[in-house]
Amino acid sequence: QVHLVESGGGLVQAGGSLRLSCATAGMVLKLTNMAWYRQAPGKERELVADITSSEATRYAESVKGRATISRDIPNDTVALQLNSLKPDDTAVYYCQAAGPMYFGWGQGTQVTVSS
Repeated sequence: QVHLVESGGGLVQAGGSLRLSCATAGMVLKLTNMAWYRQAPGKERELVADITSSEATRYAESVKGRATISRDIPNDTVALQLNSLKPDDTAVYYCQAAGPMYFGWGQGTQVTVSS
């Protein structure tokens, strides 16, 4: 069973940085497409970044140039580095296993950016 646990969220001032981590279990990370989503209060969940099993990446326009998604295969983790944070980045950030064999969501980690 896929198990994803996010960490690294917190309160940060605008302009600061955070590194979110997603610990994975019950799956083979190197075979799995992974993604980070976020959901702000009153808004729909939106894709922030994803990375395929072949390491192709893509980013939402809102974070392009400020975010980097990466995988650490030996440690079964996926990271999202966020720089130059803005108050609009405030949201719960979720890790997703997006197939093709393994699917699942983590519980999320809160990121709050103060102005």
